[in-house]
This record gives sequence, C-alpha cells and structure tokens, in this order.
Amino acid sequence: MIEICEVGPRDGLQNESKILSAETKVELIKRLIDAGIHNIEAVSFVNPKVVPQMADAEEVMRLVPKREDVRYGGLVLSRSGLERALKTDVDYLHVVTTTSDSFNLRNVKRTVEQAVQELSLVIQDGVKAKKGVAGVLGTAFGCPFEGEVPVDRVLKTAEKFVEAGCTEITLADTTGMANPAQVQAVIKAFKNAFGDDLLIGLHFHNTRGLGLANTLAGYQSGITRFDSSIAGLGGCPFAPKAVGNVCTEDMVNMLHGMGVQTGTDLEKLVNTAKWLEERMDRSLDGMVMKAGIA
Repeated sequence: MIEICEVGPRDGLQNESKILSAETKVELIKRLIDAGIHNIEAVSFVNPKVVPQMADAEEVMRLVPKREDVRYGGLVLSRSGLERALKTDVDYLHVVTTTSDSFNLRNVKRTVEQAVQELSLVIQDGVKAKKGVAGVLGTAFGCPFEGEVPVDRVLKTAEKFVEAGCTEITLADTTGMANPAQVQAVIKAFKNAFGDDLLIGLHFHNTRGLGLANTLAGYQSGITRFDSSIAGLGGCPFAPKAVGNVCTEDMVNMLHGMGVQTGTDLEKLVNTAKWLEERMDRSLDGMVMKAGIA
C-alpha cells in the first residue's frame, strides 16, 4: 500500500498569487479526506510577511476536522515557527532545511550547518512536546545555484536530524533536478546507511517533466511514502523557475493502472482538482483532470 502525503494545502498554495480563505482551505482538506487522503501537510508556520499565503495557519488548524485516522503536518523552519506550531493541534512537525549552503542562505539566511544546529534543538523540543517530527531535506537531488549536492552531505544532514529525534526523513527535489537513476542511487545510499529502520519519503517537483518518472523509480526502489499535490499545484517562493509538485491524481492514476493500491478514490480526487481549479481562477497542471480517467 502506498501512503500519500498530500501537500497541496501548504506547498501547493504557498506560491500562488491568489490567497484562499481559511474556510476554502479547510473545504479543500475535507474533500481530500473524503477522497481517502489521511496524511495532509495542512499549514506552514513561517513568517506571514514573507509568505502571506500561509498567514492563517492557526485558523486553519482550528477549523480542520479532528479525526484519529487523519494526520496533519505543519512546516517549521525556525524556533519561532515551533512556538506557533505548539499552540495548535498539528500532529506532526515537518522540520525543513535544504542541503545546499547557497540555497539555504537565500532562503533562511543561514548555512546548512547553522540551520541544522538550530533545528536540532527545535526537533528535540518538538519531541518533548509529544509531537511527531519528520525531517525534510530540500535540494537533496541538486541545487539551482550550486548544481550537484553530494550524497554524503545529504546523509550527514539526515543523521543529525535522526540523532535529534526525527523518525522520518523526506528527501525533497526542490527544483525538479532529479532523474530516475539518481533517485535509485540516493535511496540505495540511504538504505545502506540507515537500513530499514528509518521511514523515507520522497517529494518531487515536475520542473523538468520527470516527476512521475522519479516517483516510479522511488517505488521500484522500495519507497512507499510520497508527497504530492492536488491538481499539480506547488512551488517554492525562493527557488528560481520552480513549478508544481507531482500531481496527486496523476500519480494515483499511474499507480492504480499498475495495480498498486493507494487507498484513495481517483474520481473524487479528480473532482477535487476541478473544484480547486475553479477557486484558483486559472488552468492547473493536472493531466488526468483534463484527459479523464481511462
């Protein structure tokens, strides 16, 4: 069974010029739950002046349906983000750093080492507060400013996060630079380093059209947790030429066609994508929503 972490309400909306109301975001989340998605990155606890699309994180978390079978994640980049998150009912902290100094300095004005030192304390305090903590490592497959990011550097960053208390690590292809062979090589390196004890997720962007190909490569390498975004929304405000995440309904269509179970209702996902497209007032990137379910 594949587990989808739906990042549309956070990563999908954070780069959009149109800002949806908290009530509309919650309606999106309800529709995703109804379609079978039970792991949702719902909010981001970042500076609202920098990312105004995510300014209503507390209100969204107040309004979302509280269900034991649904896990809500919130992105955290700093100590101030942790303090905000701990005042809400968010289940999991998605603690994020990139693995490229050039990208990190542009994003949060800290080197990777400086960020890891601060975020390790954030992780420890999140664990003490009885929150689940997942580490998210951006630019894990390449940096738009530096090019190749050595796998050893990604591994060392992951080791620091795991030592601090993370039980999950998501490898994020922030600007869509990965290719299937590279994905398989990085996963092999992680499995050699951590064995099967560490839950690894993959987060791909479709910047160069390889999102689904990289997803398939990850699945064939034994990964069963994938981030995706409804209708293909997404993109990082700090990344040049960033485009959407792997599209949830397109990924589900591929997996169902392969006979792989996801626990989701594809028709409801497509309907949700069409509903969201109407609210965004523009054409979105999903393909199945346009072509129909075969």
